[in-house]
Amino acid sequence: MTDEAEDSQRCGLVAIVGRPNVGKSTLLNALVGQKVSITSAKAQTTRHRITGIRTVGASQFVFVDTPGFQTRHSAALNRTLNRTVQGVLGDVDVVLFVVEAGRFGLDDAKVLALLPPASRPSSWPTSSTPCTAAPSLVPWLKGMQDRHAFAEFVPLSAKKETDVQRLLDIVRPYLPEQPWFYEEDALTDRSDRFLASGLIREKLFRLTGDELPYASTVVIDKFEEEGNLRRIAATIIVERDAHKGMVIGHDGERLKRIGSEARQELERLMDAKVFLELWVKVRSGWADNEEHLRSYGYE
Repeated sequence: MTDEAEDSQRCGLVAIVGRPNVGKSTLLNALVGQKVSITSAKAQTTRHRITGIRTVGASQFVFVDTPGFQTRHSAALNRTLNRTVQGVLGDVDVVLFVVEAGRFGLDDAKVLALLPPASRPSSWPTSSTPCTAAPSLVPWLKGMQDRHAFAEFVPLSAKKETDVQRLLDIVRPYLPEQPWFYEEDALTDRSDRFLASGLIREKLFRLTGDELPYASTVVIDKFEEEGNLRRIAATIIVERDAHKGMVIGHDGERLKRIGSEARQELERLMDAKVFLELWVKVRSGWADNEEHLRSYGYE
């Protein structure tokens, strides 16, 4: 590669922020072009800083998905997740502020208050990315512009490839001119072990619906690679015996389904055969215990 080509490279960190359950992870997966962050209808599904990478031409986009900023609960887990959001905003070049089209509530306003002020250098542009666009949204968009000095407004649907490409084109000029951080074919900086934990938790949330309280997590006890085989053992942590019963289900049927759906998706993601064992344990008060949070991988 010539020096001239290297000088033309762009690379930057792009944070995706918003209230819980507004579609940040769905947008990240669409921007990357592959699933790297889990999704579900349950708020606070994303609990870690997730990096998704997309390289297009000479530009490398390093997207950072964040937990939804939590304003309703004050447990140690929620405080930890909020610190993650605030920490990300201090590191990035671009912020995508995700809101639902036509809606702006108190929870959105509290996230907006975290964004860098307009007096910051131009390396801090922000974008509002609602899911749909219509003429009736013009007054709402004007109201959003009055709330913050956004560099761009980008009405879009994460399900439309043309909208996703348009967002990439809009963000590209804001990326600093510098060498790429990752290889051209990189998709995420997270390990297969981390992705396995997330996918199991996604199936847990999807298959228990509102029955299972928010305070549950997944810990990977074993992750072994044997050629094209992955041997994974994981423990689902819940707070009460009653929650354990919800996860296991009648005659263990729900736990079997969680394991089966997680295994099938892991095999597609890793392009390998997966042997998955799941266990359920009760750890009362884990979500409000700093020591337990650290041992379960929460920063």
